[in-house]
Amino acid sequence: MNPISQFFARYQMTHMLILALLLVVILPLSMDIFRLNLVGKYLTYSFVAIGLVLCWGYGGILSLGQGVFFGLGGYCMAMFLKLEASSPENTTIQSTPGIPDFMDWNQITALPWFWEPFHSFGFTLIAIIAIPAIFAFVVAVAMFKRRVGGVYFAIITQAVAAILTILIIGQQGYTGGVNGITDLRTLHGWDIRTDSAKYVLYFVCVACLFGCLFIAKYVINSKLGRLLVAMREREDRVRFSGYDVSAFKIFIFCLAAVFSAIGGAMFALQVGFMSPTFVGIVPSIEMVIFCAVGGRLSILGAVYGTLLVNAAKTSFSESFPELWLFAMGALFIGVVMAFPNGLAGVWSTHIEPRIKARFCKTNTPAALPDTTTNNATTPATASTASTANADTFNTKEHSHAGS
Repeated sequence: MNPISQFFARYQMTHMLILALLLVVILPLSMDIFRLNLVGKYLTYSFVAIGLVLCWGYGGILSLGQGVFFGLGGYCMAMFLKLEASSPENTTIQSTPGIPDFMDWNQITALPWFWEPFHSFGFTLIAIIAIPAIFAFVVAVAMFKRRVGGVYFAIITQAVAAILTILIIGQQGYTGGVNGITDLRTLHGWDIRTDSAKYVLYFVCVACLFGCLFIAKYVINSKLGRLLVAMREREDRVRFSGYDVSAFKIFIFCLAAVFSAIGGAMFALQVGFMSPTFVGIVPSIEMVIFCAVGGRLSILGAVYGTLLVNAAKTSFSESFPELWLFAMGALFIGVVMAFPNGLAGVWSTHIEPRIKARFCKTNTPAALPDTTTNNATTPATASTASTANADTFNTKEHSHAGS
């Protein structure tokens, strides 16, 4: 393989390095801590978008309730942080010291049993992964074993999001109600509200994001990724080939739920609160918009799409607070109609081929002198032609690879 083919064989890693350069170097050096903290908040939504790429883009499973898992992960982390902030020393003015303030306001005199394990940070980390995964497993088994899919599954996930939101708001004494869990201050005595802590948490979020990106990329490049695409296109053929389609759907749905929960936990750490406004139907649909704008077949496009949409959302809400919801809807409709594969589709269809063509044209060697005699081709010329044909084939093959 010549250097040009090797270059295009590694172009996906180049894209990953560009994203790393943007998030690790360019943005921290060019933004103040307030704006950088906003970017960190946006990146927590990227975890959900990456999971949707696997679940919806490759598996064909459209979930309109991913905010449920984002909220579960966020509430698990918020419960630990709230208990640390509610030590007896910090709550001496309460009628019942040692419990969260919203419980005291609602006449609860003892910490509920399901809050007790969240005194342990180790248990909290396990719960951030396990609770959303178990909940997703229960929903997925109930649906996919009965071959419920398509628009019916999307509606059911919306209903689950609505039910959980109502449950959180209704149990105000145990969950904080509509206000959520607020006033999160320290992590093992480390003040997470300072500027230096926000820098550290931003880089932790970026590290977790790239961990999820590499896991997603591994799944896409594996046999499971090819089976997901096959199930999306012709599910019956995969089933008739002897594969348990429901098992693959259950796994990928649970993996997407875990990604979302990690994002929710990082959100609670960076923003300092967690509320039911991030669990319901509206935020779940917004998360689907992030994935659609970036490209539902590109994990890197999902990150860029999340950053772009949220930056536009912030700009619109600052300038036109009453119109930004209409702008979000128009953006989603426009992308679906004009660019069905999102930003990644625009890149792979219109921009990348031109870059490759220009690169190949620049690196094409000068024409060899004519060494033919009586229309006969010398072995050296034949070898050169064969190599050129092979290079052309490899270039075309890579040009169709997804980002």
